[in-house]
Amino acid sequence: MKNTFDLTGKIALVTGASRGIGESIAKSLADAGAHVIVSSRKMDGCQAVVDQIIAAGGSAEAIPCHIGDMDQIHHIFSVIKDKHNRLDVLVNNAATNPYFGHILDTDLSVFEKTVDVNIRGYFYMSVEAGKLMKEQGAGSIINVASVNGVIPGHMQGIYSITKASVISMTKSFAKECAALGIRVNALLPGLTDTKFASAITSNPAINKMALEHVPMKRAAQPDEMAGTVLYLASEASSYTTGACINVDGGYLTV
Repeated sequence: MKNTFDLTGKIALVTGASRGIGESIAKSLADAGAHVIVSSRKMDGCQAVVDQIIAAGGSAEAIPCHIGDMDQIHHIFSVIKDKHNRLDVLVNNAATNPYFGHILDTDLSVFEKTVDVNIRGYFYMSVEAGKLMKEQGAGSIINVASVNGVIPGHMQGIYSITKASVISMTKSFAKECAALGIRVNALLPGLTDTKFASAITSNPAINKMALEHVPMKRAAQPDEMAGTVLYLASEASSYTTGACINVDGGYLTV
């Protein structure tokens, strides 16, 4: 029986892959046979993940990219096109959440940084990936959004707004790119035990309040997000596009 989760021969790009959810996704795609381009802002962090993938028998390379910088977006896709001339999977995972506080106190610099990375970055990474995928007639784009895009997180106003935009963006790209053979879906993680979420998980009072709304009564581990992305990246999800899949311990059912 054919293994529809097999990614052998596929080229996959994962942003924000030097730690946390992105690192787990990169390793999972490599385990499934993909050649994984590990990307994040700093080369050292990317290379460390690449070294681990190669040591485990996988195939990977590191290309740093800050998706809040349009020049860096253009550069990474220029390198990918020159070296591989294709891209089968893009996982938009890199994101920022620099402000934790009341929405009325959101200053312009925080607003612009969050929007530039979480909306503009995701959008133009998808555009550039989509152009490559259009040429080959197939591809899968997976956006890592958040349950905060459905129910705004406490004291996380602008971040939640950008993640709601990612959900809408996912559906827009899915609708317009389906005829090109490009599938576009989203993962909506709930509270996950990462450095990114440390403002919540490291504060006992806030963490307790957050877990009161999670039926499973615990935060997720980063590895628990990777299986959904593998499904969306592979032929197992060949008739799935425009889907936004909650992986949240039941949070959105409450």
